[in-house]
Amino acid sequence: MADTTIPDTALNVFLEALDKANVRTAELFPGDSPRRQPVHTVYGGAHLFSANTVPRLGEIARRALDEHAPDAPALAETFELEPHLAARIHPRIVEKLAREPVEDLRIDFEDGFGNRPDEEEDAQAQRTAAEVALALAGGTLPPGIGIRIKPLNEEMKRRSLRTFDLFLTRLVERTAGALPPNFVVTLPKITTPEQVAALTSACDAFEYWRELPAGTLQFELMVETTQAVFAADGTIALPRFIAEGGGRIVTAHFGTYDYTAACNITAAHQHMRHPACDFAKQVMQVALAGTGIRLSDGATNVMPIGSADTVRRAWRLHFGHVQHSLMTGFYQGWDLHPAQLPSRYTAVYGFFHDGLAAASERLKNFVVKAAQATVVGDVFDDAATGQGLLNYFLRALNCGAITEAEAIEMSGLTLEELRSRSFVKILQGRTAK
Repeated sequence: MADTTIPDTALNVFLEALDKANVRTAELFPGDSPRRQPVHTVYGGAHLFSANTVPRLGEIARRALDEHAPDAPALAETFELEPHLAARIHPRIVEKLAREPVEDLRIDFEDGFGNRPDEEEDAQAQRTAAEVALALAGGTLPPGIGIRIKPLNEEMKRRSLRTFDLFLTRLVERTAGALPPNFVVTLPKITTPEQVAALTSACDAFEYWRELPAGTLQFELMVETTQAVFAADGTIALPRFIAEGGGRIVTAHFGTYDYTAACNITAAHQHMRHPACDFAKQVMQVALAGTGIRLSDGATNVMPIGSADTVRRAWRLHFGHVQHSLMTGFYQGWDLHPAQLPSRYTAVYGFFHDGLAAASERLKNFVVKAAQATVVGDVFDDAATGQGLLNYFLRALNCGAITEAEAIEMSGLTLEELRSRSFVKILQGRTAK
């Protein structure tokens, strides 16, 4: 009988081609970013920012919690939580608001600031940069900070780039050339890849003239126009945008209200759970999967301000929006008012704690079985599930929903294994022993 195996010479050609393809794929799709992703970004007008903004926001958030949900039973009643869940997460929310009320903040020169005389925006760009430098020196910045500039459309491009330059120039002057950790620039209302390329060029130029290391400046995109989802030729627009970013893009934020308005949805029905929003966000997920670019949902625009009933209604609305985002794979969103922080952390902590027991059992069993397909109860897991289970614990740990000790105990992993952030590496380490 004739030998039908592939000759070694041909097999080597195939393997070489696969090696090249895999290297290229790794370059194009580097996988999840190792950096911590914040659970939210708080936006506020530039004219309102000062070096003590974050501590002040935390104080307002704590007062709102103390007034409207001072204990676990009140939290359970407000958000219709199981009493045992409310009892677990209420003290953690209190601790979070005291320790780190804001995870990420954007100083807004766009919608939150509005169109003002050039002299006023010039002054605010320089003033806020000096305040950021003061906050950096004083330790009052959140883990992430940045600015949102105006669009780079024909009407606003000069104003936008001038604010970009004035702010960054004053900032690096006051910090001896150092940017705060996780500093980003947010680009709104993008309609063409050329606008992304222009911001990339502006970053290149600023780094060159200010003698900063290449690639220091990073920015993020706002997906809030139909042209940012689909290009005129019917192709998905985001891959071209990302390519024009030259490796600087770290996050894509969905803009709920501009996007729904662009889709001719009336104001009464412009909200985060509209089917048009889910469609656009699913396109974002598919287009950016595996790129390492993080995804962020939009904002709830009903503020928890006023009577107790008004605050609780606004909280429940926000809570529902955040839960929807989490269930659909968007682990970050916008907050527009400090009184939204209690409902944000209630939703996030409740989401993680509600599924921790099941995730713990599945992950432990899966690691023991060394990534063979397993069944826990009536749930079937295969290798693709392992990283998702690990990410669940990492996200819960990063935001403070669980402690490091709890993550180790419940996951069955060592601290070193958790910090590797890679399920494949964990399995390789265990099978090598």
